[in-house]
Amino acid sequence: MELTITKPQTITAKTLKIHLKVCDGFSAELISDKGESIYDQTDGYVPGFMPGEHYGDYVILDIDIDSGVVTNWKKPTAQSIQEWIGKDEE
Repeated sequence: MELTITKPQTITAKTLKIHLKVCDGFSAELISDKGESIYDQTDGYVPGFMPGEHYGDYVILDIDIDSGVVTNWKKPTAQSIQEWIGKDEE
């Protein structure tokens, strides 16, 4: 007789991978070191400096479960932030 059973086992979970389609509804706010709003995007595409191959439609984050740190974040350049802020002026 062949049986399929589930046996409890202990594992160590390390990373929570989030892949979210925003459907042109990405929102973000850039805050200064004094707590003032510098730029507020209420809807639109995901900025190019965000991690992953997102094509402007996805938020892709890898989060370390123990620390809460986003592990795939790369520090954006000043130019990439300025391009994001300036896109509404075009």
